[in-house]
Amino acid sequence: MAPAATRNSIFRLINASQHSACPCHGCRSATHNHVHHGALALNQLRKFATPVQTVEKEYAFEVAASNLRFGEGVTREVGMDLKNMKARKVGVFTDPIVAKLKPMRVALESLQSQEDLPFEVYDQVLAEPTEESWRKAIEWARQHDFSHFLAVGGGSVIDTAKTANLFTVYKDADLMDFVNAPVGKGLPISQSLRPLIAVPTTAGTGSETTGAAIFDVTSRAFKTGIANRALKPVLGVVDTANTESCPTAVHISAGLDVLFHSLESYTAIPYTERTPRPANPILRPAYQGSNPVADIFSMWALRTTVKYLPRIAKDSGDHEARSQMLLAASFAGIGFGNAGVHLCHGMSYPISGLNKKGPKYKHPGYLVDHPIIPHGVSVALTGPAVFQFTAPSSPDRHREALAVFNSVTVTDPSITSIPDSEVGAHLYESIASFLDGLGVPRGLKAVGYNKSDISMLVEGTIPQRRVLDLAPNIGDVAGEDGREHLTRIIEASMEY
Repeated sequence: MAPAATRNSIFRLINASQHSACPCHGCRSATHNHVHHGALALNQLRKFATPVQTVEKEYAFEVAASNLRFGEGVTREVGMDLKNMKARKVGVFTDPIVAKLKPMRVALESLQSQEDLPFEVYDQVLAEPTEESWRKAIEWARQHDFSHFLAVGGGSVIDTAKTANLFTVYKDADLMDFVNAPVGKGLPISQSLRPLIAVPTTAGTGSETTGAAIFDVTSRAFKTGIANRALKPVLGVVDTANTESCPTAVHISAGLDVLFHSLESYTAIPYTERTPRPANPILRPAYQGSNPVADIFSMWALRTTVKYLPRIAKDSGDHEARSQMLLAASFAGIGFGNAGVHLCHGMSYPISGLNKKGPKYKHPGYLVDHPIIPHGVSVALTGPAVFQFTAPSSPDRHREALAVFNSVTVTDPSITSIPDSEVGAHLYESIASFLDGLGVPRGLKAVGYNKSDISMLVEGTIPQRRVLDLAPNIGDVAGEDGREHLTRIIEASMEY
């Protein structure tokens, strides 16, 4: 069952209901003619009391995404694309594994087919990047004066290329200047970056569509990142041939990322509930809360993932399933890139970060020489407990998700007969069953964590305000209530 509301949560709810404000900017104007009887009464009371500073909620959302090209064999067009963009010198990013595979070979042949298109290759991107690996890539990029960038690889490669691009333009800035607050300074990006083309080789992160880039702050044993629309690629080249060489374990982990991008963005707080309203549009975050446009992309991606990811787990050569999952990854990227994610991702960052010093779990099927809980797996470990917890915030949305997992319509009697209070428990079971079918470890204990680690996992989650502030039901995540809720969710995620 979902944790009971605390006394502080109840007080905040009462206070919010009594101090609502009109969301439009017009209320600041003397010519604005709305009549707000509650606000007038409140103002009368304030004549006799200490003024209360209200925090205005958001009233608008923006939609931003990269251009996308989807099709079999489209990687061979990137050379022409860069030539059409009048590229002077291209910085090409990949990792040591993809560097030896067909997608990279095709990309290089495309570059070489163009006259007067010089390029340099950086093939040392680290899977699950760290602060150190980013700094090395930034230093390399700064030594060259690249006019354009090309990333060929998974989310780690694309995110590293985004960061190298950013700090090529901001030559004197430090990495932490743009990292999300409160971990970094979270400074706005006001200068135009160089054009970046992203060619994903996994169907997971959706990084080819977003302005987000994630890395592991090893000194603090959790992940964070940079999130700004300025980072998004100008073009995502989604080639259905590029996941042919993916190991099944990578397919599954990447697909889990798509699954929870979809679920979290669809169940994030509505954009109209996000605070504070930005004083300037440049300060409006990329992760804005659920909104009508993101909802469409997220729900399509959820349905597609639930249908096709199990098929890939059974047969990684299933061409239709691989193609649909690539499209789902991009659709989910557009969804969460404009709405955001919340609790599963927020908790995944310390789960994967602390693993390097703690359990040292190494996921089967990953060809690496260091401990790794793949990102999609780290997100999935808390999935059942998270959505049981968030269900009371929007029973109808969680009911829709339950119908998808159960392969029925939302009007099916098996769904409509469930009371709102029980939707979360049913969704818990359906998500857990789906994960079982994919061979996902059954909770945190299965990857080596125990009860003594819970407090560290909570402390590693608290700084993830960029995503946690979009979580429904959590309250003040940095306060007593937030810690209590996070503790209960992680306790419930130890095993299932």
